[in-house]
Amino acid sequence: MVLSDIGVIQCLDMNKSKLYIVGIGPGGLSHITPAAVSAINQSNVIVGYSTYIKLIEELIESQGTTPQKEIIDTGMTKEIERCTLAIQRAIAGNIVSIICSGDPGIYAMAGLVFQLLKIYPKISVEVIPGVPALSAAASRLGAPLMNDFASISLSDRLTPWEMIEKRVHAVSSSDFVIVFYNPKSKGRKDHLKNAVNIILKYRDPITPVGIVKSATRINEKVIVTTLDNIPYDEVDMQTIVIVGNSKTLNIDGLIVTPRGYEYKYELK
Repeated sequence: MVLSDIGVIQCLDMNKSKLYIVGIGPGGLSHITPAAVSAINQSNVIVGYSTYIKLIEELIESQGTTPQKEIIDTGMTKEIERCTLAIQRAIAGNIVSIICSGDPGIYAMAGLVFQLLKIYPKISVEVIPGVPALSAAASRLGAPLMNDFASISLSDRLTPWEMIEKRVHAVSSSDFVIVFYNPKSKGRKDHLKNAVNIILKYRDPITPVGIVKSATRINEKVIVTTLDNIPYDEVDMQTIVIVGNSKTLNIDGLIVTPRGYEYKYELK
């Protein structure tokens, strides 16, 4: 769907309209916030990417609502369609939750929803924050994000690769801890490897690296390695990769980036 395809929706009851943009966290139901659960409970329409809808099926089914909620799920790359349908259902007088993994304002749907809303009647919108994937991944690795860090998506579907390369150079030379989202897919098998080659121009090959696949989900996998020994075959779209800075340590298999307490206090 493109923006020119969006039609005029008849408003049934704008007083009852509500659009929640809901972050469901990294995937495990135990990591979804009470505010997110409340928004989903209140909604009679749930919209989301099919994979994310499956993550909360148990939550939806456990409510035993009558009548049942309308579930609208779409495939990958259908972001405009999802957001448009959610807005349209809300304008039509429904309480709608559009579901995002992690936090809706981090590489998710919140920004697109607000862009699309500019051409629609005003409705009540609330963003429900969620535990972002980088926080979930970091928790499995130890404490790699204790000092300044930068997050970069390696997906060049919406951002040119040339711009991504510039950002990798910038954060590598500035000694930020680096968090990579979307490190690999069928269409971009070498993007992570290319990014690592850039980082190696600035950092020691034995810099600690953490790889977390499907954090908090049933098939979760955690790997602690070094910059020169990354198992690229283990990385996919459900993976977060965290590259340490010059101070990052491997402490008994956990990755820790010192905050700087050792310079101000005596640590025994």
